[in-house]
Amino acid sequence: MKTIRLELKKRSYDIIVGSNILGRLGRYISKLNIGYDAYVLTNASIKNRYGNSLEKSLKQSGLSVRFKLVPDTEESKSIERASLIIKDLAHYDKAKRIFIVAFGGGVIGDLTGFVASIYKRGVSYLQVPTTLLAQVDSSIGGKTAVDLVEGKNLIGAFYQPRLVLSDVKFLKTLDQRQMRSGLAEVIKYAIIKDKQLFDYLETRYKDILARRELCLEYIVKRCSSIKVNIVSSDEREEKGIRTILNFGHTIGHAIEAAANYKVYNHGEAIAQGMLVATEISKALNLINPKTAQRIESLIKKVGLPVKIEKVALEDIIKAHYRDKKFAGLKNRFVLIKGIGKTKIVENVPLLIIKQAIKKLTNQPHHTA
Repeated sequence: MKTIRLELKKRSYDIIVGSNILGRLGRYISKLNIGYDAYVLTNASIKNRYGNSLEKSLKQSGLSVRFKLVPDTEESKSIERASLIIKDLAHYDKAKRIFIVAFGGGVIGDLTGFVASIYKRGVSYLQVPTTLLAQVDSSIGGKTAVDLVEGKNLIGAFYQPRLVLSDVKFLKTLDQRQMRSGLAEVIKYAIIKDKQLFDYLETRYKDILARRELCLEYIVKRCSSIKVNIVSSDEREEKGIRTILNFGHTIGHAIEAAANYKVYNHGEAIAQGMLVATEISKALNLINPKTAQRIESLIKKVGLPVKIEKVALEDIIKAHYRDKKFAGLKNRFVLIKGIGKTKIVENVPLLIIKQAIKKLTNQPHHTA
């Protein structure tokens, strides 16, 4: 077990990573002194599988528990869903000292954080991520959001949790598609910040997919540490440091939106977005073809898509204009100068972007 401290002055908190540690959650919460009544947002499958263990841990520490079930789909990240949860929360909250628990994957975590940030102008919440993607990325750093039809994560706030507890035992029962989706974010961390991690993934990806516990702990601890170092230096993305975490996300989010969140899950779209960003980096002579080939090969080996299907190139282009990193009409891409080295580039020519996407789609495009 490892405790990683995210230092943000009064908003500092621990990320606890280990195996079979859910039973300790109640004790950790009691030490935080954030309340006595847990409002747990989760989905039906997580509640059925792990709900009793979580409830037992909290009740042993004298805490009450109420579960609120939310469908585990991107459609749940909506202002309408958040409103329904807040109404239910308000009914439950009478004469109680409440805190909220995100018990699930990235959708549950984003939605919970958003609800916690706006209910009563902010109540305490904690993250108990159950997917690889959430454990290595979305549960850490305080980015909370819901989607609009017009784009992903367009309504949100920076709002830090009080604790993150990542139990890798949850990953043993994760379906293979979700496991691969999480590996997309692990690969992202390796590409932007850690060549040693990239080498590790190239040699140990089969053990990771086979859920070898030591391998799972290693990648969750490593990625959590990388994210903590980045967020502690640039919590609100004001210095350009945290921006590198968006590698692959400009086009990845556009692919998700262009497909109405129905074709690819988040990790799959980010894998494709990373390949597009890699192609752009190669076209701008920032990396050599060998580096690009290593990245594509690893993404392919773990079973993530290396082709974009059922989504039109022009729809992706249209959706990418809504990216939050745009400065006015200028696009901003996180690109790479090598494995472990990034460069933020503004005003990438549209033709180069289209050509990079086209390599993954095999669709014709117009240069006009």
